[in-house]
Parts: sequence; structure tokens; C-alpha cells
Amino acid sequence: MHNDYEILFRFLLAALWGGIVGAERQYRSKSAGFRTMIMISMGACFFTMMSMLIGAPASHDRIASNIVTGIGFLGAGVIFRGENRINGITTAATIWVVAAVGMGIGAGYYFAASCASVLIFLILAVLPFLENYIEFLNLARTYAITAPYAENLSTSYEEQFKLNGLKFRLVKHVKEEDVLLLVWETQGHAKNHEIYIAKMLDDDSLNKFEYY
Repeated sequence: MHNDYEILFRFLLAALWGGIVGAERQYRSKSAGFRTMIMISMGACFFTMMSMLIGAPASHDRIASNIVTGIGFLGAGVIFRGENRINGITTAATIWVVAAVGMGIGAGYYFAASCASVLIFLILAVLPFLENYIEFLNLARTYAITAPYAENLSTSYEEQFKLNGLKFRLVKHVKEEDVLLLVWETQGHAKNHEIYIAKMLDDDSLNKFEYY
């Protein structure tokens, strides 16, 4: 049986590491922020301690084994689909791994939990710069063009993609009366996208030009 001071220490340590990760999420205005991460870490810590106490000696993991399943429902709540991408996956993964840190602290594995927390913070705080650089080199964008119908219109616009070094895939081709809607998914260097966008914005033959 743990003494009262050790139980208090575990709660404070869970709050500390959950708070550090939560502060980073709060700074980036994510849906699961400072208080949420503290509660997740402390909750996982408490459930693990209670599992070890209530389930002893035969089934220490009776309650703790359900934390992984339960935290999945919480993580699913922060994932939502935006206009052209799925958002919240990183925050959901953070909720999942912070719960694991809380479980480690609750089980008494302080060093492992501390190492994991430091790595989590570094991944969230430092790797976005590398992620942004990778995206700059190979940015994905969707372009939608509405223009008066003409023969081989899609081919002429695709030539512009080629000239600007953009990889493309036609995903929508709709003709309605005398108007043609074309939608492409593209990839390429961010500067090439900027050049392409500037050129298309100067094209007076277009009825509508969108990108996202």
C-alpha cells in the first residue's frame, strides 16, 4: 500500500507533466489544452493506482487496462473534418500518449514517464518547424476553376501546371450548360504554387478561381 505522501507526489507529478504538454497545446489554441491535459494525466494516474490497489493481488490491471479504450473515445471527440483536410489527429494522439504518461506515474515508473513527457513536448514544440519546411518543399493544394466551356480546356490548364513544376490529378470535371467546372489536386514547391496562382488571378477568361 502506498503511503499518503507518495500518492500526493504521484498526483503532483502527473499534473506537472500533463500541464507542460497542455501548455504547449494551449499556446497553439488546440481544443484540448492546459486544464484538459492535466485532468487526463491525473485521471490515468488515479485509475492506475486504484487498479493496483483494488485488483491486488490477482488482477492489478483490471481497471487500468480499460484506460486505453476509454481514452480513445475522448480522442475521437477532438478529430473533425475541415474543408480539405482532417484536423485534430495530433491533439488526439497527444491525449492518448499523455494518458500513457499518467499510467506510468500511477504505476511508479517515474523515470520512464518523465522521459516520455520530455519527448512529447519536444515533438510538439520543435517538429512543426521541420513539418512546415517539408510542406514548403512539397505543398499540397486543391484548385477549382470555373470557365466558359471550350474544347480541350482542361488540357490547356494542365499545361500551366506542368510549366510551373506542379504534379496534378484531375478529381472533378463537370459541364453545366456552357460552363465547365474543373478541380485538381496538386503538389509542388510553395513558390511554384505562388507563381501559378498569380498567373491564374490575372486570367480574365475565368469565371471563378479557388484554391485551398
